[in-house]
Amino acid sequence: MTLLSMIVAHADNRIIGKDNNMPWHLPADLAYFKKTTLGKPIIMGRKTYESIGRPLPGRQNIVISRDQNYRADGVDSATSVEQALLLAGEVDEVMVIGGGAIYSHCLPLANRLYITHIKADIDGDTQFPEYNTVEDWQLTSSVKLSADEKNCFDMDFCVYQRK
Repeated sequence: MTLLSMIVAHADNRIIGKDNNMPWHLPADLAYFKKTTLGKPIIMGRKTYESIGRPLPGRQNIVISRDQNYRADGVDSATSVEQALLLAGEVDEVMVIGGGAIYSHCLPLANRLYITHIKADIDGDTQFPEYNTVEDWQLTSSVKLSADEKNCFDMDFCVYQRK
């Protein structure tokens, strides 16, 4: 069975974006994202794909759009999460990488969460949906990283498994 996982970096106030971009630049989180998603199918919404601007290398890129005619070079197009999962095929793990609407739709279906907790309240216009780490999720790993010259916020890299 394919594991449906979600990967996200969010601030203490669950902010994940502002004006269709990430409201921070954190090289350590970008490296974690790359290491965690490389070689796995990634599912994202159209706005997330367009904010990235290109397919991410080393991964099957699946873009969900309500527009049945949506096409972009180097990506597979789907009109629903269910169709995106079919396009991913029989693999060990599929990674949902955003944005807000896709996260909201996939959270009830997800088996695992890779969450970078950014230890700050940050201004933004898009939030990760609420989730309950006490009742619904079991913390399976956590690594703390202090702010440094390249990463302006403390971060916790956490992995949760659905109970």
